Amino acid sequence: MANHKSALKRIRQNEKRRLHNRTYRNRARTLVKKARTSIADGSLEEAIAATRLAVKDLDQAASRGVIHPRNAARRKSRLMKHLHELQAQQS
Repeated sequence: MANHKSALKRIRQNEKRRLHNRTYRNRARTLVKKARTSIADGSLEEAIAATRLAVKDLDQAASRGVIHPRNAARRKSRLMKHLHELQAQQS
């Protein structure tokens, strides 16, 4: 356990930030999962809409510092790759 006042405050701040950041991380994960399932289902219109939402949320999480910007870029890249494969199959 911490012995200094500043360390105790730091513990409180870290816990508060962890709980705050968790909402953004979970929402991003959920939207990415929805985009993946819509791509797997094969409906192009739904997949495009879901991917757009997921990309927006990943960018938001990265800009807030919840996830690393390269982590967001990697996830967006993989999503777009799967989406383009679906578009190639459809056309």
